[in-house]
Amino acid sequence: MEIKGLALSRAYYEEFGRPMLEKDFPELMPFIAAGLAGAGSECFGYDDEISRDHDFEPGFAIFLPGEDIVDRRTAFRLERAYAALPREFMGFSRSMIQPVGGARHGVIRTAEFFMEKTGTVGGDLSVSQWLTVPSQSLAEAAEGEIFTDNYGEITSIRKRISFYPEDIRRKKLAAHLLLMAQSGQYNYQRCLLHGESGAAQMAVFHFVKSTMEAVFLLNRVYQPYYKWSFRRMRSLPELSLLAELLEYLITSDNDGENAEEKYNVIEGIAADVIDVLMEQDLTKAVCGDLEKHAYSVNDSIADGALRNMHILAGIS
Repeated sequence: MEIKGLALSRAYYEEFGRPMLEKDFPELMPFIAAGLAGAGSECFGYDDEISRDHDFEPGFAIFLPGEDIVDRRTAFRLERAYAALPREFMGFSRSMIQPVGGARHGVIRTAEFFMEKTGTVGGDLSVSQWLTVPSQSLAEAAEGEIFTDNYGEITSIRKRISFYPEDIRRKKLAAHLLLMAQSGQYNYQRCLLHGESGAAQMAVFHFVKSTMEAVFLLNRVYQPYYKWSFRRMRSLPELSLLAELLEYLITSDNDGENAEEKYNVIEGIAADVIDVLMEQDLTKAVCGDLEKHAYSVNDSIADGALRNMHILAGIS
């Protein structure tokens, strides 16, 4: 049976990591967190036979609080102890080179991890940061699994950033609804009328991209890295069936009857999204025009300063 990266990481930690920490660093156990989080398909459970060609190995991260609690010398001792753990486990070998995208295993300062992913050391994002930090970065900070967190710091921060504050969600949703309207309901047909099939397909790409963003926002789930977005979308409770239609839009041409069929699909997707907007009481508009719903969602934002920002301020 194929083992997933998270399961491999946990098994390696339980067999070698935890015993090493409890034996050699018992005084640090109240302050240590351990787990696997960040970039990489294994942190989302999407790894498979193909993804094992790089960055797949037994290993885990040891998350440490600041130097006032665990000093540099102790952190260095931890790094040496981690490096000395067995290099072979369950038929897999630990790599001698740093993985693509930076360190994912070994000793990591909690503050540095969250600074890299969110721009803050403790998950206290400003309005500007909430609006501009890419959703995939927030997903990398919040996903994965923490096996041990005696200190509670990393768990507390991950809870704080588990999803956007409601007003931020609405601002970003309004922006993507407007882009859906512009690219799909308006520009797609206009590009075709101008004889610009390539531009029409680019309009389709923009429509699909913003639709996916909107679907994730409606489900209150961060959208991951683009190559896993369709896979994650298919598992969402709301509008998951749109994934197949969105794939059709970006994989079909714009010739003949296809153009009319694609526009009908776009309008059908818009109608489905509007239904969910109304179910969640996010819009007061009563029509099929996504632009009007975008402004209605924006009008529902409680914070006046955020509401009065440009409607596209939520695009990261």
